[in-house]
Amino acid sequence: MPKVSVLENIAARLRVHSLRMTTGAGSGHPTTCLSAADIMACLFFGEMRINPLDPHDPAADEFVLSKGHAAPLLWAAYAEAGLIPMKSLADLRKVTSDLEGHPTPRLKWVKAATGSLGQGLSVGMGLAVGQKLDGSPGRTFVLLGDGECAEGSVWEAAALASLWKLANLWAIVDVNRLGQSGPTMHGHDLKSLARKFRAFGWDVIVTEGHKMAKLREAFRLAGKKGLPTVILARTIKGKGVSFIEDRNGWHGKPLKPEELEAALKEIGPLPEVDSRKFVRRTKPVKASRTGKKEGFDFLRTPYTEKTATRSAYGNALRALGKVNTKVIALDGDVKNSTYAEKFFEAFPERSFQAFIAEQNMAGMAVGLSARGYIPFAATFAAFLTRAHDQIRMASYSFADIKFCGSHVGVSIGEDGPSQMGLEDLAMFRAIPGCLVLYPSDAFSAEACTGELARHRGLGYIRTTRPATPLLYGPDEKFPAGGCKVLRKTGGEAATVIAAGITVHEALKAADILAAEGILIRIIDAYSVAPLDAETIRREVAGTGGLAVVVEDHYPAGGLGEAVAEALAGRARIKHLAVGSLPRSGKPMELMAMFGIDAASIAAAVRELLGR
Repeated sequence: MPKVSVLENIAARLRVHSLRMTTGAGSGHPTTCLSAADIMACLFFGEMRINPLDPHDPAADEFVLSKGHAAPLLWAAYAEAGLIPMKSLADLRKVTSDLEGHPTPRLKWVKAATGSLGQGLSVGMGLAVGQKLDGSPGRTFVLLGDGECAEGSVWEAAALASLWKLANLWAIVDVNRLGQSGPTMHGHDLKSLARKFRAFGWDVIVTEGHKMAKLREAFRLAGKKGLPTVILARTIKGKGVSFIEDRNGWHGKPLKPEELEAALKEIGPLPEVDSRKFVRRTKPVKASRTGKKEGFDFLRTPYTEKTATRSAYGNALRALGKVNTKVIALDGDVKNSTYAEKFFEAFPERSFQAFIAEQNMAGMAVGLSARGYIPFAATFAAFLTRAHDQIRMASYSFADIKFCGSHVGVSIGEDGPSQMGLEDLAMFRAIPGCLVLYPSDAFSAEACTGELARHRGLGYIRTTRPATPLLYGPDEKFPAGGCKVLRKTGGEAATVIAAGITVHEALKAADILAAEGILIRIIDAYSVAPLDAETIRREVAGTGGLAVVVEDHYPAGGLGEAVAEALAGRARIKHLAVGSLPRSGKPMELMAMFGIDAASIAAAVRELLGR
């Protein structure tokens, strides 16, 4: 049988599986599966090379289903390729099954969670970069929907992929004309999409998405120009079932049993073909990862004077890069402020300038993590908020990514509110399992950077702009989930809990109050999540259940709420935070204005004591 006929038969099988699965589940998106079935058959059984025995074969091609709502089609392709049992398709969307409504890496063949549209191309970039770092012959394929091409993150990825000439990155756009609620931005105007991709420096191939011979020819022509390639495939949503073809209002609607019966009659009998025979296997290649170092213990810097924790982060990252060749640095055009530039200078081959495109930076980090690297992505904390969706999706990808947010709080001073990270702790604390660290001096910043690297999963380190005095020594340990009791002599009247720059204000407040005969206990809660609730409860209980929490962050979602949860019903708490919209000014002026300086802490203690 000619290869074109074989692929057409496999596409028919994918359509039947997708329809049956979604009707059986009572939910799902069959029409988007039908439009992309021919593309998927051609890709999985005519173009890609995979190793059915090893989803992490470094020589294999990678695949990202950016239009994640077409998950049933992906599961069907996996089953036809013999990667998952055919009988498992009947478990679509069941709570006991890894065949979820949108892909997640709970299924080992999936490298990144998708479904929040517009992110797959960024993830694909990270995978493609990882392949190049590994010396892999593999390519990365990303299947997008035309609707998601309205997302700016797609074009962030397109611009950078072109700049880096990622010829191993191929995008396929399923141009089926219809979105969820109506026509897409360009409908079937493929010329407009082609102009956009060409303007971003991509090689563009326009083809018919339901003509297998033309699809095969498009794949044959792709990747020849040393540029990233996009194949724009004109398709029909609901293809193969006349009463839903190209009709609005069917997005996300499975067929009813009687409708399924009619649809299957139109498609015809399930073709007899053993699709597994047509899976193209990887060629044996020696991975270049052998001999790479993967340690986490690095030589600490012998600081002798006050230093900004952001500078210490840069020193630690560079030192970490020497002992662990899996560490990668990404930066959003602020490496001279985050001090990631120290890593860039030492390890240019593992450093990637993502420019002012934080969403793409976070998405790339997901792809790099999926290839086994440990990406450290840094920018101003305020700008990470625009990548919140990518960071949220990274958690569903079980990604091992470390984010660094610098320039936090009103203590940055004159640059003003647009530059002040005041929501970042809330953002990262809300993600289950995310390690959130906020060091107060250079020694703790280096130790926390090492702890971040050891942590498997998402992590965030918050660094301060101004230089701060040294509080610890180079051998001090800062384990995740710990805290430091900085002042405790006995007889303290209250406990002050702080992190980062407010630790230094708490120490000043202690001196102010000591002159009045009032002693306070001070806790450096450097691990904001997980919080050392046990130690905090014990220490606060030792001061009569009176506590002041002070942070350079908005009241919602930060250290104060974490402590309040830990002390629920066990203490009287006074929470000092940035309670209104800030403005430009000198750092100490602003800290005083918003009530988080030493004088404010001292006043809060007096208030708790009724003095």
